[in-house]
Amino acid sequence: MLYFDNAATSFPKPVQVREAVCKALESFGNPSRSAHELALNAARCVEYARVQVSELFGCRSSERVAFTANVTEALNIAISSVKGHIVTSATEHNSVLRPVYRSGSYSVVPVDEYGRYSPGDIAKALQPDTRAVVLGHASNLTGQINPIREVGQLCREKKLIFIVDAAQTAGLLEIDMERMGIDALCFTGHKSLYGPQGTGGICLSERFLPAPLLVGGSGSHSFDREHPAAMPSRLEAGTVNGHGLAGLSAGLEYIKAQGVEKLLAAADKTARHFYQGIKDLGGIVLYGHYGDEPRMPIVTLNVGELAADEVAAILAEEYDIAVRPGAHCAPLLHEAFGTVRRGSVRFSFSHFNTIEEADAAIAAIRDIAGR
Repeated sequence: MLYFDNAATSFPKPVQVREAVCKALESFGNPSRSAHELALNAARCVEYARVQVSELFGCRSSERVAFTANVTEALNIAISSVKGHIVTSATEHNSVLRPVYRSGSYSVVPVDEYGRYSPGDIAKALQPDTRAVVLGHASNLTGQINPIREVGQLCREKKLIFIVDAAQTAGLLEIDMERMGIDALCFTGHKSLYGPQGTGGICLSERFLPAPLLVGGSGSHSFDREHPAAMPSRLEAGTVNGHGLAGLSAGLEYIKAQGVEKLLAAADKTARHFYQGIKDLGGIVLYGHYGDEPRMPIVTLNVGELAADEVAAILAEEYDIAVRPGAHCAPLLHEAFGTVRRGSVRFSFSHFNTIEEADAAIAAIRDIAGR
């Protein structure tokens, strides 16, 4: 199989990740307060992963890192704690939009024909009762990188909480929470951090301490009726996914050894090669802006009048090529592009993909477009 669905979940995983999960399954107990070897093995791994995450994202303290099941849970934790008006954008994933909708007080910044907005657009949407801005670092549909640093500066000036969805960028773009003015960085482990599914987390600045989304077992303060107030226990009710976090830790070691710039450059080279090979084909419609500026290794398209799921089925059944069709959980961006009914076909690349694989995908799209 030729796999071009890395924006959904990365595949393959580095061999170190697979080995770490297998080792954890053989040697981990519950990472709680037990003193026996299996529990300590798990606890040490979880705390080391916390340190790795804080270092990768420029979070001042590893104690300000809490692990969750995924980025969706992390975003729900952060957004549900905002009391007041929220500003977000039409590029967002439903993991941002649906928690924002539940807040009941929000504004959605529109986008241009390429799916872009400016920091000025965010500033214009602010209201007297605005308390937070919630944005994705990059679009999972177009691969467009959003102006997070500039918006972070705006939020600091206005004393607003800045919550960032880094699902698409964690592990591929340099992220420094302090320099970028981020108060809650929400991430998932199974994409470009190369960890297993069921891993993710939230990193917090000293300016923001969300309320727990879940309460329950914590391994400490067991006689208190209230959940522990201190981080990271505050946001980690129940047993964390120790086996998954062992894999995530190995993925973070892999990224540190390779360097995020190198990993993105390799994926970007293959993605741009694919784009150049299909952009002039008759009947191909591309979404997003494909200039020289940095972008995520994503190419999203439609072919003629075919529905996106039909194109994806042909690619899978006739060419053994894996892509993602449909709405990509980005409904407002599809409304802006006029693709609500048909969706779109997303090719998303990683450094594991090769130019030869991209050539095979180009040939397949050329065949389908020529039918």
